[in-house]
Amino acid sequence: MDNLKNRVQDVLTREVGPALAMDGTKLEVLDVSNGCAQIRLGGVCGTCPSSIMAAVMGIEEILRQHVPEVEYVEASPLTSVLLTLRVRIELGPCDA
Repeated sequence: MDNLKNRVQDVLTREVGPALAMDGTKLEVLDVSNGCAQIRLGGVCGTCPSSIMAAVMGIEEILRQHVPEVEYVEASPLTSVLLTLRVRIELGPCDA
């Protein structure tokens, strides 16, 4: 795991994890590259598109404050890769 991905995971564990854990939502950092943090949400929030959007927007704001290299977040629920929700601020989707 590279240093940037570790930093993102540490911030999310510290700043976001406790709030998400209150309703059973799990968060996994898949990758961080080219200004994009790819995450996966599971549990209650991981199955509802509007909950995913709200969570991702909050996560993105916190990451941009603590890890300025992250410009936007791309989230994928655990339930299906087909339900991938992409959220962007200024750039296009992450390079896959």
